[in-house]
Amino acid sequence: MIDGEHYAPVVRDALAELPYDVVAAILVGGTEKLRGGDEYGVPLVSRLDDVDAEIVLDLSDEPVFAPQERLLWASRALALGRPYIGPDFRFDPPAYHPFPLPSLAVIGTGKRVGKTAVTGHVARLLAREHEVVVVAMGRGGPADPETIESPPTVAELVELSRSGRHAASDHLETAALAGVVTVGCRRAGGGLAGAPFASNVLEGAELAAARRPDVVVFDGSGAAIPPIAVDRRILVAGSQDLRAGLNPYRVLVSDLVVLTSGDAEAVHAIADVPVVHAELRLRPAEPLAGRRTAVFTTGPAPIEHLDADVVAVSRNLADRAALRSDLADLDAEVYLVELKAAAIDVVAEAALERNAELMLAANDVVSPGLDEALLGLVGART
Repeated sequence: MIDGEHYAPVVRDALAELPYDVVAAILVGGTEKLRGGDEYGVPLVSRLDDVDAEIVLDLSDEPVFAPQERLLWASRALALGRPYIGPDFRFDPPAYHPFPLPSLAVIGTGKRVGKTAVTGHVARLLAREHEVVVVAMGRGGPADPETIESPPTVAELVELSRSGRHAASDHLETAALAGVVTVGCRRAGGGLAGAPFASNVLEGAELAAARRPDVVVFDGSGAAIPPIAVDRRILVAGSQDLRAGLNPYRVLVSDLVVLTSGDAEAVHAIADVPVVHAELRLRPAEPLAGRRTAVFTTGPAPIEHLDADVVAVSRNLADRAALRSDLADLDAEVYLVELKAAAIDVVAEAALERNAELMLAANDVVSPGLDEALLGLVGART
């Protein structure tokens, strides 16, 4: 990657000094020091995939390459499986391990974008005609991958929480609300391109593969991507800037983008990837039938459609101090709660103390065209 803010002889000499066999260059902009007919000693190309190369070197600089533009090119290189190297930085493509069965992954641009809801939707849709296993990784997952064979009850989740476990981890949410076999895994850390620093997802993938289902759905965690070479990826994006950081990489390695916020132009400015829009709608596990209900969520979930007398709404499941304040002096028959964050260790315990019913709420994905797009993605392998 070179620019016209450098004199051509400077670039040419730098290319000759590098400990690499440079096969081509891309002139990314800048004209101040171009004289016309400038020679660089290597062919000029316009796209990274125009040349067979093993790595991409960045010899450009400000003002041509502002950080966002530089990371966009880094994303393109990583999506091609090529390291992107500069004078004081290096990005390596995440490693994805082979998997023997039909598979897809649901990944996100960050936390609270609706990724787990989309995973549940995908699992329920495919389970109509196929045997499905979901492998979910989370920052509160188990030390050893565990298989959840049937939906856990609220009592079981409370018992798990009292044992010191995180009882609202993504795999438990999916098992409870999607009703499919789920393998729970953990991860720690997440790179700019989504690689976890440590995880037991490979072991979890082996557990899923041993069951020989028709399809395995891998659920990402925040912006971290499961380290599995799946057949297809679905990216769920919310309010995050799709051009920020290495988010363009997530778009480039995905086969479908589900937008819970924003517009398709932001996606298509990066890649020609199909886009569907979606909204999330709380669905109680059972009819509320007009009962006095307190609602607990992690974000601005709409409640107008609920068949309940909603007496309180807390959006503070992820803020325990604010949540406990919201719970003070609360008078409700039903505590309707998303299975996230402090749903069990705080809200469920409060419900038990006050003889209120704790009811779990799924986030249904409402999206015209989503099911058709999903079935089109998985149809070839299954």
